[in-house]
Amino acid sequence: MAVARHGSTLAAGRALGVDQSTVQRRLVELERRIGQVLVQRQPSGYRLTEFGLALLPHAERVELAVTAFEQHIATATAELAGVIRVACPEPIVFRITQSTLLERFRALYPALQVHFVMSDKYVDLMKGEADVALRSGCTDEGELVGRKIGDSIWAVYASRTYIERHGQPERLEDLAQHALVGFDDTTARHRIAAWLHKVAPNATVAARSNSVLGLVYSAKAGVGVAPLPIALGDAEPDLVRVIEPVAELSRIWRVLTTPALRRTPRVSAFFDFIVSEIDTLRPIITG
Repeated sequence: MAVARHGSTLAAGRALGVDQSTVQRRLVELERRIGQVLVQRQPSGYRLTEFGLALLPHAERVELAVTAFEQHIATATAELAGVIRVACPEPIVFRITQSTLLERFRALYPALQVHFVMSDKYVDLMKGEADVALRSGCTDEGELVGRKIGDSIWAVYASRTYIERHGQPERLEDLAQHALVGFDDTTARHRIAAWLHKVAPNATVAARSNSVLGLVYSAKAGVGVAPLPIALGDAEPDLVRVIEPVAELSRIWRVLTTPALRRTPRVSAFFDFIVSEIDTLRPIITG
């Protein structure tokens, strides 16, 4: 294209920002691949052959398509700026920030900022309380779009101090004879609350909390026995897993957003990045 427009390899090189020998080498390589001569050198400069002239309008259409492609990429990249609000439980936020996950995201999208909305309760994405959620369990009855990124697996834990003082439960039936740690009324709909009431309806609840992190702290303090995600319980050296993972408590971890936000460049960039990093996320959220 440059040789056709400027009439010489020297002028074409200047237009392309390369030296004359590079233009000549590329022309020779292009002719070799096509199997046809494209240009002829004449005293007045280079001229296209008949075959080259026949290819020229097709090359011009390719040029237009490539230019449009580049402009679209430039526009999309310019839109990849701003803040992405990510709802996530506090303990998982800590584990994510301790990993290199966010560093890799910032390297890809330096103009995008990730702000965490830390809550054990389900924030309402449809009402705009966050843009994306990393959540286990309910997907808001089909209103959201999501992808599985791991599993939420729970077991029962007690501190070494508690076990020394009160013994160790070995079966679910034993929980009725132990002090328990559970959620307060603000999280009464959590599956843990229903499960504890089912397996040990008459047990003493020695402490209640409105967060999973509160359950961890109470268990570590030796207040009672607590169901915990194994990602958190196994990470605490003061805690002992006294009852192995309970299948009834397992749920799927998902990355979720609204259908409308899924189509926006900034949210789509974060959503797709999280999906591509499932192997990194799995030990963070599952343990």
